[in-house]
Amino acid sequence: MTFGDQGTPYGAMDPYTQWVVEQERIRRRRRNRRAVAAGVGVVLVAAITAGGVMYAGGDEGGTAAASPSSTAPVVPSVTASLPSDAPSSLPSLLARPVIRPEQAFPEKSVRLSDGSRYERVDLVSTEDCSEGMAPELAALIAQGQGCERLTAALFTDAERRSQVTVTVLSFKTVQDASTVFGMASMDPVTYQVVSLDPPPSAGLPTVPPGSAGVFRRVMTVRSVVFANGQWGDGSEADEAAITEQTEDLLRYGNDNVVAYEDPSAV
Repeated sequence: MTFGDQGTPYGAMDPYTQWVVEQERIRRRRRNRRAVAAGVGVVLVAAITAGGVMYAGGDEGGTAAASPSSTAPVVPSVTASLPSDAPSSLPSLLARPVIRPEQAFPEKSVRLSDGSRYERVDLVSTEDCSEGMAPELAALIAQGQGCERLTAALFTDAERRSQVTVTVLSFKTVQDASTVFGMASMDPVTYQVVSLDPPPSAGLPTVPPGSAGVFRRVMTVRSVVFANGQWGDGSEADEAAITEQTEDLLRYGNDNVVAYEDPSAV
């Protein structure tokens, strides 16, 4: 059994197998580059969603797979526009600096409203967002004005069974955030961010390759928040439990980002 992104059609192919292979490919790519520098919902909060995302070229469904022999991924040409009713406060909101790691994930010990507890075992942040994502996602972002910061945190539950990575990609423009959210929603396998491996100090196992998991995302004013959740031992059991943890931590990260990016919405 595998479990992944509910409500996303993939046809007859197993999307999670593709996702796992892509995760391993990206991890190998990252190990050959410099490490990401360490930093210091589900409601969709789309106060400023794009009026529409337009796709040109590529395969049916608005995606295009990279050729194994190509050095650069092939991605569709994507544009997004603001809705006509975008709030007048948008320019001042975008003039603020992007959210910092300590603002996105301020607590090492997290207690949610339902009483569940989580420990943040790793926190990384970089301005070179391409280090923490699939090449196809990096190429998509390069079509716009760019990603300003990637911040990711790895959480585990009180029993230290789960590993949930919550990643915040912050952009210069709302249009770029909307483009990434739209494409990642359509094809979360291709346009994905990487799950963090636990550092040795955390005392947690590395999730075995090929393990099942859950992946989710939401959009804020200028950021897209991703959550990838798996059991540390690679178990495929308790799908409902890992899904709940992933969505709860996505909501936690989303709430922090919204509180910073648009305090009036809180």
